[in-house]
Amino acid sequence: MGLVKTNDNCIGCNRCIKVCSSMGANVAVQKGKDNIIDVDPKRCIACGACLDACEHQAREYVDDVERFFDDLSKGVKISVLIAPAFLANYPKEYEMYLGMLKKLGVNRFISVSFGADITTWGYIKYITENKFYGGISQPCPAVVGYIERYMPELIDKLMPVQSPMMCSAIYLNKYMKVSDKLAFISPCIAKKNEIDDPNNRGYVSYNLTFSHLVKYLKEHPVSGATPYKDEIEYGLGSIYPMPGGLKENVYWLLGEDALVRQMEGEHHMYEYLKRNKDKIKSNKTSYLFIDALNCTNGCLYGPGTEVRRNMDEEVFMAIQKIKAESKNESGRSAWGRNISKEKRLACLNKQFENLDLNDFLRKYTDRSRDCAIKMPSESQIEAIFMKMNKDTYEKQHIDCGCCGYDSCREMAVAIHNGFNHHHNCVHYIKDRAYEEKDRAVLLKEEVEKTQEEMRIKKDRLADEIGENFKILKESLKQIETASTHNAESTNGISGEMSNVDNIASEFNRVLAIIEGYLEKLEKNNTDVIAVSSQTNLLALNASIEAARAGEAGRGFAVVAEEIKKLAESSKLTADDSNKNNSDIRTTIGQLISESAKLADIVASVNAKADNLMGVAEETVSSIEVMNDVAESVESSLKQILRDE
Repeated sequence: MGLVKTNDNCIGCNRCIKVCSSMGANVAVQKGKDNIIDVDPKRCIACGACLDACEHQAREYVDDVERFFDDLSKGVKISVLIAPAFLANYPKEYEMYLGMLKKLGVNRFISVSFGADITTWGYIKYITENKFYGGISQPCPAVVGYIERYMPELIDKLMPVQSPMMCSAIYLNKYMKVSDKLAFISPCIAKKNEIDDPNNRGYVSYNLTFSHLVKYLKEHPVSGATPYKDEIEYGLGSIYPMPGGLKENVYWLLGEDALVRQMEGEHHMYEYLKRNKDKIKSNKTSYLFIDALNCTNGCLYGPGTEVRRNMDEEVFMAIQKIKAESKNESGRSAWGRNISKEKRLACLNKQFENLDLNDFLRKYTDRSRDCAIKMPSESQIEAIFMKMNKDTYEKQHIDCGCCGYDSCREMAVAIHNGFNHHHNCVHYIKDRAYEEKDRAVLLKEEVEKTQEEMRIKKDRLADEIGENFKILKESLKQIETASTHNAESTNGISGEMSNVDNIASEFNRVLAIIEGYLEKLEKNNTDVIAVSSQTNLLALNASIEAARAGEAGRGFAVVAEEIKKLAESSKLTADDSNKNNSDIRTTIGQLISESAKLADIVASVNAKADNLMGVAEETVSSIEVMNDVAESVESSLKQILRDE
């Protein structure tokens, strides 16, 4: 779990990248549409530089304060180790805060200043006994974390003697037989990494930073608490939190001829190690050791303190007062003013003669595998530069630092390792912006040209629309006129069809009269045939009688013969007339039948004519509506063309 985290306030300004000495600990990532800088917990050494640099309060850290108070409330037996800087940070409130913790159930309070005295003793003893010169001090867990992750070749140069916190914890556990869980009131975020390091065997369970601890006590007041003091006396270990505190302890005991290289500062410390790595590794320095601290102003102003932002001078003045009190007058103390450095060292060795140095040694872990930087080839660097639009030597060496890195090349390395991306280069964005500006200018010109063409087209279109609607309205007018004419013609057709119906009726009436005449003619013919038959019979009788009369009846016989012929001719004529009469009656029957059909057709035509007249009237009405719509559409289209 990472100790430093990014919250929602991050705007991706890259200041955290710029101040971070651990490449890849700060990673530029896309979160939705925003660019933020996240923290890689494997690479972060919890130095606190990003918390100082961030103006947006986008970085926060975690410690064990909440868990500590939760366990305390459950009755877990806990004793507390107190960093020397706590007294310097809260000289007036120090004992009251301890009293509040005591009231809440803390068992014992041990100042780590005592553990710092053990550390000093251990350093001098280990160096002299093992000829371990030119090593690197390790009370600062951020420095240790950096070397373990980024300079594993210097791990062997780290002093194997434990830090003041761990020396206090080991002493409390092994020599005082205190089995309580231990909490450390700490100015340092990174102490959590030291506490959780398996090499330190779980001697300490909680890291309680000054800021979070005091905030909790202020928000959860403890009633009935009385001031309380820490329990074990200590010496000059109390000044360990100040810059060069360890060095001053050694000088107090060995003299200034024992050259100690003092180096601190979140940026300077690690740059120093980079520049002098080979010298330190090959023992080519003349130092007794390097007093290395991450924080520029020492642990007094660690990243877990409230005073770090304003660098309150009262804190430094308080540590100077503690320093003066530590250098007491006693000749029996390792810290006495009036005895020689040799006697001081002898007193220190006497004080800790019962301690086994091996109890206070530690090991380190090479963590560089998780933090390795893949160095790109020149061709890969060139490809990244091309993607960033850095196609000239000048562009590849702008080195503005806005991305957080010292050079464009370093940014390319970060991109190659996935720590950043080319969109986070301000010059890439600027070049893109200029390109977009040029595109916008061209687009504006094209738009203006297009708008002019559109204006011309709109004018033409407006004219075409006007002409087309004119034609449409004329066509509608013609349709309206034709429909009106059709309605009138249909009405006339209906009238004419009524006349046809009347004529058909009159025709039926006349045919009926003719049929009556034919019936009379048929009767007359029947009478003629009857008369003819009778006449023929009479003529036959006359011929018979004339034959009987002989010569005298010859003339009458001629007359009888003529009468007979006349009767036969009349009969033939009557028969033929009857035949014609029958044909005429058949024809008249057909005419009457067809006349009836004509009446039905006339009725049907009249009905259709009535419907057609109704449709024509509706068409005229619809055309009027269409005219109104056409005028409205024409007006709207012209208005749209004017507005565009």
